[in-house]
Amino acid sequence: MRMLSRLLLTLLCTLAVARGLLAQDAFPFKEGDRVMFLGDSITEQYQYSSEIERYLATRFPAWKLSFLNAGIGGDTAWGGMNRFQQHVLDEKPTIVTINFGMNDGGYGGFDANRAKAYAEQTGKMLDMAKTAGVRVALISPNAVDWRKNKDRLVYLETQKQFYAPLKEIAATHQFPFVDQYATTRATLEKLAADKAAQVDPFPDSVHTNSSGGLLMAHAILTGLHAPAVVSDVTIPASGNVEAKRCAVTDVKRGEGIIEFDRLDEGLPMPTVAEWDGILPYVNNLTDLNWYGLKVPGLPAGQYAISVDGVEIAKHSADELGAGVNLGNLRVGPIYEQAKKVGDVINAKNQLVHQRFRGVVMFNPPDWLADITAERKPKELAKRRQQIDEKQAEIQKLAMPGKHHWEVKRVP
Repeated sequence: MRMLSRLLLTLLCTLAVARGLLAQDAFPFKEGDRVMFLGDSITEQYQYSSEIERYLATRFPAWKLSFLNAGIGGDTAWGGMNRFQQHVLDEKPTIVTINFGMNDGGYGGFDANRAKAYAEQTGKMLDMAKTAGVRVALISPNAVDWRKNKDRLVYLETQKQFYAPLKEIAATHQFPFVDQYATTRATLEKLAADKAAQVDPFPDSVHTNSSGGLLMAHAILTGLHAPAVVSDVTIPASGNVEAKRCAVTDVKRGEGIIEFDRLDEGLPMPTVAEWDGILPYVNNLTDLNWYGLKVPGLPAGQYAISVDGVEIAKHSADELGAGVNLGNLRVGPIYEQAKKVGDVINAKNQLVHQRFRGVVMFNPPDWLADITAERKPKELAKRRQQIDEKQAEIQKLAMPGKHHWEVKRVP
């Protein structure tokens, strides 16, 4: 009987671990999520966080997601833990990304006491989240870019040692972890090997520009097992149509032309010209923004692809036969719709930042405490309503419509 009990206990423990591992491997964002981004100045830049938001808003427009940002320049895990209740849990998120550690290490050699405090405060935040029923995606910071500043090489190695405990801390709480440091360091090393000094995602070696925001978002989303496919269509020159995450209707095949209507479940994530240099170093987004078209069996030649009468690309029969990704194009009605979504996200995030800095973080002098106690909750609610209205506008804008496609041979 005792042996049977031990076997049963072992089985239960094994199942619990397996469930935890599966939870860590699954994409953590869900329908209806209220997402909070927590971190330091890199989070407060609203670059990587906005790209993650753009991906989620365009990929899953029916999910009715909402997003807030509680990044504070110069902050550390200690600061994040001390404000976790007010700035995170009081906002009632369902999931929070935690991205601290850039400032914690001190930008110098490894300090064991700093590292111990960092790990402890990170664990406390995860404890608080778990107790409140809030999911967490724990993220190590980006690697510092040493290419223009060789003094950063010391801190680059400090970062590796400093962030090493994060994976185990996340696993202990059964939360996913993304080793963004390792991913971005590998990218920077590839840029150095290619002598691609013109590709500069971290201009001051720490903070991002637009391409750095994409690099971080790509590292985080792929690290969290984000689905790669927006939608994918295979229309042979003859035969059955295959469609993934879309509906294809009214297919017509003629001499040198194929026409069809396509209704997608989501939109491609809108790209910008500032990303062109970094795109080859993030797999040209084929693992994050695949908006596919495959047309096997076409006669040799060049073919123009048009959507609602607007030409968006030209490809050879061989290229179309293998399948092409149209997700990174910046032309045509589908891109224009996705771009509008991105523009409204930027406008909404201005409201988010103003609310956070101007109201959430407002600490009155003692002689205004009674007035603030009365007015602050009302102001928070009023501004949250404005944010929610923008969020509803984003969701409406992101819903795809049916488009007429043509693949036509050209001289």
